[in-house]
Amino acid sequence: MAFTLELGSKAPDFSLPATDGNTYSIKDFDDAKVLVIFFTCNHCPYVTGSDEITRQTAEKFKNRGVRFAGINSNSERTYAEDSFENMVKRMEEHKFPWVYLRDESQDTARAYGALRTPHFYVFNEQRELAYTGRGVDNPRDTSKMTVNDLENALNDLLAGRPVSTPITNPIGCNVKWDGKDAHWMPEEACDLV
Repeated sequence: MAFTLELGSKAPDFSLPATDGNTYSIKDFDDAKVLVIFFTCNHCPYVTGSDEITRQTAEKFKNRGVRFAGINSNSERTYAEDSFENMVKRMEEHKFPWVYLRDESQDTARAYGALRTPHFYVFNEQRELAYTGRGVDNPRDTSKMTVNDLENALNDLLAGRPVSTPITNPIGCNVKWDGKDAHWMPEEACDLV
């Protein structure tokens, strides 16, 4: 089995606390036509460099039945800035249009096979994976981006078309796995394309 969730796979369930004080699972997004789950964090320059583009995409598709859920699986022992307390502060400061969830056990990151921050997973109405990979082709400096793969995937899905580019390699910092060097990746983790 591949490390990262494969196209057509069902969205793995979770039960995770959010910065808004609630706990969420997949069923809490049942009203969404399309669900975007993305692995993110507080500090990564690829995340902070592209958050505003992700915001624009989330806002653009909100009225078309698309919901976003960001998950921070990074170990705060590896990067103190990724603590839940700092997640709450970040949401208070930026007011992002998504639910921001904490995966302290890293079980959700393992279930999805999250490779980097950010790493996007787009699920159709049946919660089958239709797209996985990067949001944009230059997340660290979006002034140089030439393609928004996330937006393209959402447009295809909502138009009833197969996603034209369903897999890309996520671009960003690796997930900070607990008890491991900051640059460690699981042996079975590899590029998607």
